[in-house]
Amino acid sequence: MRSWPAPIIPRLPSDEGRLWLKNTATGRQEATGPTAGQARMYVCGITPYDATHLGHAFTYLTFDLVNRVWRDLGLTVSYTENVTDVDDPLLERATATGADWTALATDQIDLFRTDMTALRIIPPDHYLGVVESIDQVSRLIDRLRAAGVVYQVADPDYPDWYCTNSAPTFGSLSGLEPAAMEQLFAERGGDPDRPGKRHRLDALVWRLARPGEPSWESPWGRGRPGWHVECVALALDTLGPAFDLQGGGEDLIFPHHEMCAAQAFSATGQPLAEVYAHVGLVGLDGEKMSKSRGNLVFVSQLRRQGANPMAIRLALLAHHYRQPWSWTPSDLSDAEARLERWRTAANEGASQSSVATPAAATVAAMRAAVRDDLHADRALALVDAWAAEPGADRAEVVAAIDALLGVAL
Repeated sequence: MRSWPAPIIPRLPSDEGRLWLKNTATGRQEATGPTAGQARMYVCGITPYDATHLGHAFTYLTFDLVNRVWRDLGLTVSYTENVTDVDDPLLERATATGADWTALATDQIDLFRTDMTALRIIPPDHYLGVVESIDQVSRLIDRLRAAGVVYQVADPDYPDWYCTNSAPTFGSLSGLEPAAMEQLFAERGGDPDRPGKRHRLDALVWRLARPGEPSWESPWGRGRPGWHVECVALALDTLGPAFDLQGGGEDLIFPHHEMCAAQAFSATGQPLAEVYAHVGLVGLDGEKMSKSRGNLVFVSQLRRQGANPMAIRLALLAHHYRQPWSWTPSDLSDAEARLERWRTAANEGASQSSVATPAAATVAAMRAAVRDDLHADRALALVDAWAAEPGADRAEVVAAIDALLGVAL
């Protein structure tokens, strides 16, 4: 599956340092990524039936910042992102709308690519759909079965394949009690009440074909992958175990990332990722933004209404990635005004004031802000101060705004 065109990123003068992120698994801020060489990152992608709402955009912008910080530190980046292009929600939406499920997926993936290009998100090196990755999933299930953690339920009609969560690491990411796990599992696509399972939290890895559903041949019978196993298969296949960072929205902590981590440990005996980072959820006018409420705000919708993609990016950057927040029209209007101030400072004559901060100091402070748990909000304030008194060497700050924040002036 093709991704989207990469933006041109300015190179800043070299500078030493590390990226520090709060690790969901430990609750501590930790150095993330190697000191040299290649950094590896996996970010869970969309299920393509309603792309790209602001929650999507906030998540992929967050890990775009990670990508930019690592690159600024001189690292190469190997970045994988999946597309769950066959799953129950997609099939349900296609049925409800009378659309062909493959056409719906293709349309929404194309829209997502367009939005990511407009927002200047660095594309993944490995952009993979489930449909094209059936063999990788099947091989992982084989490894899990060899480890003794895969079994079939005793269902005479559909003896689907499940994976036990017997890895000793299970529960260490979310820190949840079993009752809370079962509740979230039921709310977020799981089936704790299915008869025949060995444990209520066991996860589906291969669903045998039902009438009218898409399916593929495999050693497990004709069917399709479960949700969690697809990400584990793609991550291990492209990045290997114990990669540097697993990312996604905070609603993926459990069950998705917890179960991915358990399956990966069962298959390899190693952690899936060294650090887990999760993004706060985006609401609308004080209420949770959700598909069920029908109150999603889409990037494409804002763009059609005339919003500058760089203003949309700035509106998202104004919020720290770990904090839930609620979108209001003022987010965009404030961002548009900020973008105009920055562009004026970049293009008009430099201030002759003796209080103008040297560009090198502004760039250093911006770097420190984004390396400290991605505090882009602090970086925006630094650029605001620079824009009020731009110095003669403003080209250096303009390059840093692009390289670190992804905003082209």
